[in-house]
Amino acid sequence: MTSIDVILEDNVAAAAEVLEAASRAGDTWDTPRTPGGWSPAQVVEHVALTLEQGAAVVSGRQSKFPNFPAILRPLARGLYYNRVLKEGRFPRSRTTAALEPSPAGATLAEADARLQAAVRKFNQACRDRIANGRPLQHPVFGTVSVESYARFQVLHIRHHLTQLPP
Repeated sequence: MTSIDVILEDNVAAAAEVLEAASRAGDTWDTPRTPGGWSPAQVVEHVALTLEQGAAVVSGRQSKFPNFPAILRPLARGLYYNRVLKEGRFPRSRTTAALEPSPAGATLAEADARLQAAVRKFNQACRDRIANGRPLQHPVFGTVSVESYARFQVLHIRHHLTQLPP
């Protein structure tokens, strides 16, 4: 098994952990756990959105991520991306408008289907990118490896577990 296979299996596991935690919300599926926070439905939608946009980046398609000027990408990579990978956790921060979930969340079944499809799409995009050997150009972070970007996604998914019922 290659390192990317291990990371992508972890991606599947992290998504399953988020969905399992969110599903424990029961009647509060659509209710934010904190004032101004997201509901479990919105957390799952945000994770799916991030994976969908991540798949677009890995596939070389246009994404909804902001497009930083090339001169700023090494700074964003050094101050944020590399720090997340090194520390193994995300700092508290706001998301971009493109990754904000909708005010009315999907049903649990709809959220499950969307999240599973997003994970499959992201993982396949990573495998395809590695198979054709093209470098990955992220619109915010610049040149990064597919493996590190996949690991970044795993850390992002698990970061959101803290927003869900224990």
